[in-house]
Amino acid sequence: MPNLVNRLIAAEYDAVIKKSEGALICTLGGITVHQLEKLRGELAKEGVRLRMIRNSLLRRALAERGFELPADVLTGNMGIAVGSIEGTIHAARVLTSPEVKKGAKLFIKGAIFDGQLLGAKDAVALAGLPDKRTLRGQLVGCIQGPIRGVVTLLNGVPSGVVRVVAAHNDKQEGAPAAS
Repeated sequence: MPNLVNRLIAAEYDAVIKKSEGALICTLGGITVHQLEKLRGELAKEGVRLRMIRNSLLRRALAERGFELPADVLTGNMGIAVGSIEGTIHAARVLTSPEVKKGAKLFIKGAIFDGQLLGAKDAVALAGLPDKRTLRGQLVGCIQGPIRGVVTLLNGVPSGVVRVVAAHNDKQEGAPAAS
């Protein structure tokens, strides 16, 4: 039976995971305190919190939420980055950036994204997802394209008529007068 402190910490982790829309599970081996603080500051810009976490307590908190991770995933110093959906995508971008990979042995092991448990490969793929602003821009472009085509088509009819009339006028002005 786990002691009281472990149960309280596990309950806190469960509450943090339950509140968040997304979470990235990563290794934090070989990272210095200075690098970790810089990383936390970068993640905090999008409202993401990065915490070191004990493997057994993380396993227990995930099990209470209905997620089961393989035993080889939770080995070594582990961390969990929790936040919103947008924040999780931002965290995936930051954690897979060349600057972070160059300086530390930080690997994404899995993720919880929109209520689904993702493996390492899928969690890394989150870094390639566009953010909300980009998606909105793409949506506006999709809506605007056909409308622009219709406007161009409708604008082409009157301007075509004007060009034909202008050409007809030019032709009549240049023709010799019949007597």
